[in-house]
Amino acid sequence: MTDKNRIGLTWISFFSYALTGALVIVTGMVMGDIAAYFSLPVSEMSNTFTFLNAGILVSIFLNAWLMEIIPLKRQLIFGFVLMVLAVLGLMNTHSLSVFSLCMFVLGVVSGITMSIGTFLITHLYDGRQRGSRLLFTDSFFSMAGMIFPIIAAALLARHLPWYWVYACIGILYVAIFILTLRVEFPVLGKQAPQENTPVEKEKWGVGVLFLSIAAMCYILGQLGFIAWVPEYATKTMGMDILQAGTLVGNFWTSYMIGMWVFSVVLRFFDLQRIVMVLAAVATAMMYWFVSSQDASMLKWIIILLGFSSSAIYTTIITLGSQQTKVSSPKLVNFILTCGTVGTMLTFVVTGPIVAKGGAHAALATANGLYAVVFIMCALLGLVTKHRQHGHAGH
Repeated sequence: MTDKNRIGLTWISFFSYALTGALVIVTGMVMGDIAAYFSLPVSEMSNTFTFLNAGILVSIFLNAWLMEIIPLKRQLIFGFVLMVLAVLGLMNTHSLSVFSLCMFVLGVVSGITMSIGTFLITHLYDGRQRGSRLLFTDSFFSMAGMIFPIIAAALLARHLPWYWVYACIGILYVAIFILTLRVEFPVLGKQAPQENTPVEKEKWGVGVLFLSIAAMCYILGQLGFIAWVPEYATKTMGMDILQAGTLVGNFWTSYMIGMWVFSVVLRFFDLQRIVMVLAAVATAMMYWFVSSQDASMLKWIIILLGFSSSAIYTTIITLGSQQTKVSSPKLVNFILTCGTVGTMLTFVVTGPIVAKGGAHAALATANGLYAVVFIMCALLGLVTKHRQHGHAGH
């Protein structure tokens, strides 16, 4: 494979994560305007965005098999058509049913591109370089999550209709589409060259189970924590809403910086050992946050928490891809699906806990989930196959 082709495929991966980040994180910015557009309460409107998450979950789950049946280039071209139709649908509808369908389609398109982007990185790069590349790719999710809310705020402040936010997000897929037409993709399934496929089907092993549980608990713990930090900060710690929002901003800023730092650092350490250490540190930081009575300290604690936890999820995915000699798209997608299940369960799990014990109980639950991540990463050390497959090297 030529360097030019490899760079093009890598940038498709970057933009695929940015697309998903923009779609997921911009929801809070536009929800009020969309609720007013459909003359619905915000609480009722928020349930409609479940269709977006459902589309992401379904497509990531199914694409583990579709990638071996439908060529990757064809999937991305078809995804571009769906993206255009979904955005046009949002611009021309006053029907809640059509809006929900368009959200589902956007979720499907996002999930397909993200699963292809993840597979491309695990296919193109080996060893610790794979981990660092995947980590840098994941930083585009956070980067889009920081940039597009600013774009949304600028558009809404000028009283432009909310659907122009999704049109702007669609520009990311225009970039993916242009790159797709210019590069050649790996061939999978029965059409793949014989030397690129293992002679006999490899068993995933119990390590994949540990990593899948860790992925689900990490995402559920992280999103459950961040979702209730503002409530906890204002109701329990006596902060105003601006200070509470700054806490969340501090988390994501340090999280993104951590991704950039660890994309370099991970090349020099064994991935299983470093993810176990990071999970332990993140669990300790979250416990400090939950148990601290000093509101002035929360800013610094959450910065340390964001930094220390930034590399955990992508390292889990990388280790999963290294449990077999040849990177398996089904295996990578399975772990991604488990993480997405954690996203879907965020409010299902934490909502009743907050109703009974308040926001502090939800944060304590998130802390417990981080502890489970540490335990799973420690157990992985007993059964991991990434060293025997030669993935631990550069």
